[in-house]
Amino acid sequence: MAEWVDLLDPSPEELRAHLPEGVHPRALEQLLAPTEHDDEPRPKLEGHGNYIFGVFLVPRVVPEEDRIYYQELDHIGTRTTLLTVRKTPENGEPFDISEARKSCREDEGVGMYVYHLVDDMAECYLDVIDALNAEIDEVEDNVEQWDPGKTRQRVSDLRHDLLHIRRILSPMRDAIRAVVDDRVELDDGLPLMTREVELNFAAAYDKFLRAYDGLELSRDLVAGVRDYLQSKISNDQNEVMKKLTVIASVLLLPTFIVGLYGQNFRHHFPELGWQWGYAWSWGLIVLTTIAQLVFFRRKKWI
Repeated sequence: MAEWVDLLDPSPEELRAHLPEGVHPRALEQLLAPTEHDDEPRPKLEGHGNYIFGVFLVPRVVPEEDRIYYQELDHIGTRTTLLTVRKTPENGEPFDISEARKSCREDEGVGMYVYHLVDDMAECYLDVIDALNAEIDEVEDNVEQWDPGKTRQRVSDLRHDLLHIRRILSPMRDAIRAVVDDRVELDDGLPLMTREVELNFAAAYDKFLRAYDGLELSRDLVAGVRDYLQSKISNDQNEVMKKLTVIASVLLLPTFIVGLYGQNFRHHFPELGWQWGYAWSWGLIVLTTIAQLVFFRRKKWI
């Protein structure tokens, strides 16, 4: 029966007390690395002498706050013991391993314990993709009502989140593929990842592939919303320009008439001394303006 030891934000002394012998200094450095750092570690699953070492990352969506944070779980597995180190992210919760532990049976080995962890994480990735698609649908449904600045910011945030998840999902998928391809082994030649474990990892790998395909679809949806937003902004600008053009056209003839009769010539200007000259100029302005408005209306420009 294998033993599962779980540590949450352990101190260096607590961690060293549970580590197997011969752990590489870089692995120890990764296990002790703080959660608050600029770049998340690259997910991996490797064989190192008498143990396997893995680094996993899981995104979590907070719909109420429109943000995503990442949960880190590192682990070291020997033939008899699985040591997991969970780190609490800033403004978030650590990864919950309770479902994975419930799935483990007493007769299973460390390899199957790791599989249950990976399978739970694969489900989390699928849930994250569904949550992001729901947010994309929300943005798409409200493009017409929201302010363009707000929509543009939401689209930009979603695109950034999708790119970040893709940068993590790709190495997670490759790490699981390494087990399927029988590239994770110990130096003693005995299989920690048995055939049964590899077959189960293949099922988890399929979930990661589905998550990756869903992520690509989400990126296409975001690109579609962005293109629609740009088209809407262009159409709105065209409507504004059309109205300004109509206004300028309507004012053009009155401006011409006023300029014509505003010339300071006394001779050969019949309307200048005419009793109804002022009323004539106003009537001409009103009639030409009405005629233009009727023409624009028939053309459906206004």
